[in-house]
Amino acid sequence: MNSVKRKIRVLVVDDSLVFRETLARRIAEDPSLEVVATASDPYMARDKLLEFEPDVMTLDVEMPRMSGIEFLKKLIPQYPIPVVVVSAVSESVFDALDAGAIDFATKPDNKSGHGMESFCTELIIKIKIASTAKVSNLKKSSGTRTTSTGTKLAKSNCIIAIGASTGGTEAIEAVIRDFPANMPGTVIVQHMPPVFTAMYAARLNRSCAMEVREAKTGDWVQAGKVLLAPGDYHMRLKRIGSDYQVECFRGEKVNGHCPSVDVLFESVAREASSHAIGVILTGMGHDGAKGLLAMRKNGARTIGQDEASCIVYGMPKVAFNLGAVEKQAGLQNIPHMIHSLLM
Repeated sequence: MNSVKRKIRVLVVDDSLVFRETLARRIAEDPSLEVVATASDPYMARDKLLEFEPDVMTLDVEMPRMSGIEFLKKLIPQYPIPVVVVSAVSESVFDALDAGAIDFATKPDNKSGHGMESFCTELIIKIKIASTAKVSNLKKSSGTRTTSTGTKLAKSNCIIAIGASTGGTEAIEAVIRDFPANMPGTVIVQHMPPVFTAMYAARLNRSCAMEVREAKTGDWVQAGKVLLAPGDYHMRLKRIGSDYQVECFRGEKVNGHCPSVDVLFESVAREASSHAIGVILTGMGHDGAKGLLAMRKNGARTIGQDEASCIVYGMPKVAFNLGAVEKQAGLQNIPHMIHSLLM
């Protein structure tokens, strides 16, 4: 009996003929992918979507006639397809993620050494991950922050540690946007390249009651402050007396990532033990699962995002199957669950 696995069907959208054809050729070289069509602008892409019904679309952000972000805003509510956006280094990638893209890849920049080969390798991985994503879970929560700034937080010396990957930029914001300004110190790893982590932290800072910024070695973990691990640096917690600092350092990738959620969670388990809450959110792979288990074994409370609300139910699933997750919840219920564990 023939059990050949169906290839992932890809639509490539980019206004540059040379870039578009190069990208299509490289993607098609992967045995599990098939480029079913290409398009030079969103209007042509709309027609190709209907004609070829691809599984995933790659989409340039900057295009004539209609930008990729405008296209996403019109497309996703009517035609929910996993999209990986292709962009130069710009905060516009976060607008694209807000509009419904699953992930992004940075256009090759030969000056910085980020060449076409490494770009294509990264994009192919992200296309494969996107093909498993549940776009229906991209429903936006209300943009209005509903925090309770008068909340009494009994465990003021508690640490909150959060880890996420694919789909995590929106999930993290949905969680910490509901944190009041006096929430315990929070440390976060989101799989993301350098430069973008600083942009993402600044973006979160504008929408949250807590102060959010990219972490640097020596930063104190304090109530009212969120520290985001910088791209290309692992982040770990260090206890100094009764207080905590973070250390950001370069190192080999762990579980394929730098920063790694496991590196952070394992340090939290070691340094904060029962004075911690660990949260693992949407993402592909298993990064963070063992670290969350270490946290739970050391007395921390642990939460995993449930399958129904995940864009990619990978990391939370592995953590749940390992026994690392004490409580599982939908994304919109996680902030309330964290609050209840602090009381």
